[in-house]
Amino acid sequence: MTAPLFALTDQTLGWGGQAVLRNVSLHVWQGERIALLGRSGVGKSTLLATLHDRLAVKVALIPQDHGLVGALSVFHNVWMGVLDDHSTARNLRTLVWPDARQRAAVEDVLTMVGLGSQGRRIVAQLSGGQRQRVVLARALLRGGDIVLGDEPVTALDPAQGAALLDRLAERFSTSVLALHDVDQALRVATRIIGIRAGGIVLDAPAVDLTESDLLALYR
Repeated sequence: MTAPLFALTDQTLGWGGQAVLRNVSLHVWQGERIALLGRSGVGKSTLLATLHDRLAVKVALIPQDHGLVGALSVFHNVWMGVLDDHSTARNLRTLVWPDARQRAAVEDVLTMVGLGSQGRRIVAQLSGGQRQRVVLARALLRGGDIVLGDEPVTALDPAQGAALLDRLAERFSTSVLALHDVDQALRVATRIIGIRAGGIVLDAPAVDLTESDLLALYR
């Protein structure tokens, strides 16, 4: 049997010496699309951070704080997704004078997220929704074995968010996404993990769950 991409058994997770989640047991398998649900502050970000730190495969990350550099262009912020694929010298050349192939690669993912021809704009000039699209484009350019997203479409309207979640599903065979929309979770996930009261209280195939089951996590 193929080994999981990630495995935890009965562990306590937290930060700064403070426990956030206790008795966590979790396996993530290749090909799963997992949605993490629960109230704000319940520990979804902590679980994602643990995944990011411990996964031994190439990861594309969509952080909640975006991690963008406002003074740089959209192009350069998207290109940050592949900095570790290239030498320092090449990255410095790209910062000053990106070549046509690099520009085309970034333009392709910007078009996917609805920001085509926006590569020269300064990120500080963008709206919140546009910045979130830049982060999504960065993840798409990076690629990898799995994408981790912390509220990756929260700044977008439901239709736009659904379209971009579909883009992620097309690009990545495996994903773990913290979502705030129960309907989106039921639509895109193969498996849903619910977190409440310091631990995982729900872990089931999405097809076996209803909206009512998931809304119980927020009561």
